[in-house]
Amino acid sequence: MANYKLSSIDFSAARTELHDLLGLTGAEISCNVLPAGVSVPFVHAHKENEEIYIILEGTGNLYIDGEEVPLKAGDCFRIVPKGERCISASTDSSIRFICVQVKAGSLNAFTMNDASLCNKKPSWM
Repeated sequence: MANYKLSSIDFSAARTELHDLLGLTGAEISCNVLPAGVSVPFVHAHKENEEIYIILEGTGNLYIDGEEVPLKAGDCFRIVPKGERCISASTDSSIRFICVQVKAGSLNAFTMNDASLCNKKPSWM
């Protein structure tokens, strides 16, 4: 397992941070659940990191720079570091989301631009 680390997320937990769980070095990823009527207890911004959110289940609201935006499963959004943000679950629905935090402007290549094809193949190919 020198080139990877496999772990599992406890989906019953309110929050799981993958930084320590997987030994991440370029991003922080968290899996989050807010019960109905519950909010992240603070508004925050970042110094260097943008955040990418993916709403997996439920409904809620995003507070961003004084504006309130309704959220639903399937929504995804990016917030620049200085954006002042907070998320809450609707009063009648919990909300489950993933948050990816990375240094803004640090992505130099992605997908096939950052890939090298290998000659080896798994048993199913």
